[in-house]
Amino acid sequence: MEVDFIKMHGIGNDFIIMDFYSRQLPDQVNFSEVAKKLCHRHFGIGADGLILILPSDKYDLRMRIFNFDGSEAQMCGNGIRCFAKYAYENSLIKKTKFSVETLAGEIIPELIFDQENGNTIQGVKVDMGKPHLMKKEIPMIGNPDRQVINETISLENGQHFRITCVSMGNPHCVIFVEDLEYFPVHEIGPIIERHHLFPEKTNVEFVQMINEHEMNFRVWERGVGETMACGTGASAAIVAGILNKRIQPDTIVHLRGGDLGIQWADDEHVYMTGPAESVFRGLVHIN
Repeated sequence: MEVDFIKMHGIGNDFIIMDFYSRQLPDQVNFSEVAKKLCHRHFGIGADGLILILPSDKYDLRMRIFNFDGSEAQMCGNGIRCFAKYAYENSLIKKTKFSVETLAGEIIPELIFDQENGNTIQGVKVDMGKPHLMKKEIPMIGNPDRQVINETISLENGQHFRITCVSMGNPHCVIFVEDLEYFPVHEIGPIIERHHLFPEKTNVEFVQMINEHEMNFRVWERGVGETMACGTGASAAIVAGILNKRIQPDTIVHLRGGDLGIQWADDEHVYMTGPAESVFRGLVHIN
């Protein structure tokens, strides 16, 4: 079958978006295989993930997201900003603040409009919900009711790192480093992603502090590899920074694709603000 798609990105974290809100999702299509095929940088459209827009029985809309490797993710911070912008601009929703069903639960994006041109979406603020810190929530093996804050992880290659682990609806392992530019992300990232402590694998964030309101950030995403940005990862990094008394609750995160504003607010929710951009539209055959 032929399907319309739009290519979008949130500060370089890019997605193929397919709109099934008003048409039936085909039962015969394996979207895990579709994602692996279409996200390939050389033999497909090229993207970090495939996003499906669907109706929801409980909330305003529903989002499903498949990673580059075909695995289905619980949530994606950059992806949901693209999702929200598309939904509003294509009249799937008329509200500027609405609820989205994800595998991580309800997520609430809010559109931010340009003050000089009220019709232009400048960015999207997303209520990412409350972070979860217990091992059983991340998940990790070991005592299910313990937190992992600045603890040592040992790798098979003999290296050791101090980690802080957070779930933002998906698992994150945050490591603070001294020199982010030359840190071997592509060597250490996949080892920790598949470490036996994480039964569902994990995203891995590498963070270098600039000051108490700014950090530099690189991410090795579970099922994808290093990406230009990760919204849930940036949120997890802020939580980890606060738990380790390194940063303030309102911080700018400098990612390779651009900047995100992250706030861990008094209501214990994490709020992420950043842009979403359209790249091109097309038509593709899937089966």
